[in-house]
Amino acid sequence: MTPFIGELVGTMLLIIFGGGVIAGVVLKESKAAAGGWIVITFGWGLGVAMAVYAVGQFSGAHLNPAVTLALASLGEFPWRDVPGYILAQMIGAFIGASVVWLHYAPHWEATSDSDAKRAVFCTDPAIDRPLANLASEIIGTFVFVVGILAIGANQFTDGLNPLIVGLLVLAIGLSLGGTTGYAINPARDLGPRLAHALLPIPGKGGNHWQYAWIPVVGPIIGGLAGAQFYQHVFVNGDTLLLCLAIGAVVLWLLYGVIGARRQAAHLKRQGCD
Repeated sequence: MTPFIGELVGTMLLIIFGGGVIAGVVLKESKAAAGGWIVITFGWGLGVAMAVYAVGQFSGAHLNPAVTLALASLGEFPWRDVPGYILAQMIGAFIGASVVWLHYAPHWEATSDSDAKRAVFCTDPAIDRPLANLASEIIGTFVFVVGILAIGANQFTDGLNPLIVGLLVLAIGLSLGGTTGYAINPARDLGPRLAHALLPIPGKGGNHWQYAWIPVVGPIIGGLAGAQFYQHVFVNGDTLLLCLAIGAVVLWLLYGVIGARRQAAHLKRQGCD
């Protein structure tokens, strides 16, 4: 199997598992209906692990443009191979979403909620705040890439690494996924979103294209930042960058506190009026 086919097949499997568990939970008349967030996060985590097991030996199982770009930025992956990997990931994600659509064919008509149908394919924010949503995707992917690099730096029993990566995805979903649905992968969102736009899904709504840039741009920024942070702080021992990162987080927190107080004061004045 060539690396291109490996990335295509691996990403396809990832979306079959991940999109499949969402479909099972949100579509009507499914035996897994209303299974909840815990079921979804476990499905995605195990899906990542299985996909990495399947194709890791052939392509390295990036399965994610953010990971491919992050590794290339560290010199651990050739830039000349980046476009081919990303293309394979996008095609694989589209095919995987199409398989999920076919598998759940009787359930699309049984489900009246168009937002639930779209959720099978792509992410949407719980609260539509573009900057906050972008920050969520940046943070989630930052943690993901730092976690992957940290896992790779440790010695585990042969064959255990993919399972640990799956647990990392599970942890991110449980802890950070409630805001935007934790795309943390441009192909995971954009490929299936295109499938949702093109497939004949009964009663489907819009594709929410105005949001679609966030799960693409956010993971790319977060992945690149996570890779550089890991390299400089974990590998090179650059304490200055660590201090700058902590300072940035503190400033962000202060900005959030000040903004929350201003909003509370504004609401209080409105109440008095």
